[in-house]
Amino acid sequence: MLPPFYFFKFSISALSWLFPEDVTNKVVLITGASSGIGEQLAYEYAKRGAALSLVARREASLREVAERAREIGSPEVLVIPGDVSKQEDSRRVVEATVDHYGRLDHLVNNAGISMACAFEEVPDVTNLSPIVDVNFWGSAFPTHAAIPYLRRSRGKILVTASGSGWNPHPRMSVYSAANAAVINFFETLRIELGDVIGITIATPGWVESELTKGKVMSKYGDIEVDQETRDAQIGLMPVIYAENCAKAIVDAVCRGDRYLTIPTWFRVLYLWRVFAPEVPEWCYRMMYMTRPGQPATEALGKKMVDATGAKDVLYPSSLHTSEIKKD
Repeated sequence: MLPPFYFFKFSISALSWLFPEDVTNKVVLITGASSGIGEQLAYEYAKRGAALSLVARREASLREVAERAREIGSPEVLVIPGDVSKQEDSRRVVEATVDHYGRLDHLVNNAGISMACAFEEVPDVTNLSPIVDVNFWGSAFPTHAAIPYLRRSRGKILVTASGSGWNPHPRMSVYSAANAAVINFFETLRIELGDVIGITIATPGWVESELTKGKVMSKYGDIEVDQETRDAQIGLMPVIYAENCAKAIVDAVCRGDRYLTIPTWFRVLYLWRVFAPEVPEWCYRMMYMTRPGQPATEALGKKMVDATGAKDVLYPSSLHTSEIKKD
């Protein structure tokens, strides 16, 4: 059965490339839209003429993004401050979008926060609960509220789950687990919903964002910006521009792709995870881990970044400053 099956898949894929979805005047709700990938997704949809509903906790930053989105082509932009890790807020933002536009065509689940500490160093594991709340429930709650409206429009769901969901990274245990849950949750929904609602799961690697500026949740549950630990986390991995990432993601959604991993070379790590898992584990321990009691900044990868000045080449210039949006 494989030859005809792959021929069928190839034919469908070719048609999708030739005739992608036109999102002009379609309604797109984007969570986590105040910065990073979410902000760039808003601009990419705006360039294609979509009407937007932007959601995040930082209202002032959202309004800046909304103004820019209008300038580059969105016919209308609705700003809805909210916390999608709360079920009532998720219902409110979806209903506000439908009340305003009368429909919903694409739901983009993009809200997320990360971490950068070893699990055994955390004094109270519940300090990290917000990571699960934002990364998992922050996608599940809006999706639950939006499904009835997406059924009507035969719309689509996009979820940006980190590549760490299938390629676990040291000092990101709870973050990796939350993203693995997100991936499996939407895989299950794909079965339950059938072809009525399209689902695209994007698993980016290191992408230009506040996360790669060093904004993480500390082991005490506080949000902090620590670029030294950031360098130890990313090491010699190249960081791609958020604008390029967003374009690839929206292209994938409009084609109806089931998955997207970006950058493309990141897929090689998946093959290693499947066929020789000991190899990436050994590499991670060698490059990113330190002895007990030593700070992350003593990791070999961090020392190599400092010695070579590689981040001037591998990291976008926007990541060389610790400045992030405040409100």
